[in-house]
Amino acid sequence: MNFTVIDALKNELDQLRPLPSAAVRNLEQVFRVEWTYNSNAIEGNTLTLLETKIVLEEGLTIGGKKLREHFEVINHAEAISYVQDVVSRNLELSEYVIKSIHHLVLKNIDDENAGRYRSINVRISGSQHTPPHFTVLSEKMEQLIAWYTEQKDHMHPVALAGEFHFRFVYIHPFSDGNGRTARLLMNLILMKHGFPPAIVKAANEARLKYYETLETASTGNDLEPFVKLIAVCVEESLHKYIGTVK
Repeated sequence: MNFTVIDALKNELDQLRPLPSAAVRNLEQVFRVEWTYNSNAIEGNTLTLLETKIVLEEGLTIGGKKLREHFEVINHAEAISYVQDVVSRNLELSEYVIKSIHHLVLKNIDDENAGRYRSINVRISGSQHTPPHFTVLSEKMEQLIAWYTEQKDHMHPVALAGEFHFRFVYIHPFSDGNGRTARLLMNLILMKHGFPPAIVKAANEARLKYYETLETASTGNDLEPFVKLIAVCVEESLHKYIGTVK
């Protein structure tokens, strides 16, 4: 795959560093709301972008919405903070980090399973792919970390982040919250390489394409459409960052 445009934009952003601290704070605030809204909406959360912003910034609850939906917003924002901390401290991506992110995603929603690999077999609705048997999950996750460690200095960061996301959801290690966790991990990898987070949009067409390209990768062994979709999201984020500070 050709990442020429992304590399040029990343280079342009790097030339502007260090970014003004006020601009960075503003961008982080905007991305925190948009990332949380879209990632939750993909999974069926009905809070709007504005309602998500109110829950995060005002600490208010929205009438008529489920308590779970409020927790999904608060938890996701906390998981973003944790990802930022992992990146700023240059911690290695590990099973501990993965479980910690998942724990934050599901806390107060499903405390029993938060941060724990599933102990049951699952099917993914709408998919032909059957995730691995629960008894091999530890082994599969060890293999995923070994693959990442081996590839992280050789693959383009966008390809690495996209493929890691796919490999993670293919394993489907948790009983719930895999999608949100996958997108957080994907962005952790991108941010480790100095990229802004990529936001996969939840609008109907974009959401459908996201699931379709994941299915193509799972059942057709063709990862390119999915990585291309992630690359477009990365490009959009780079344009936003550059546009804010230029």
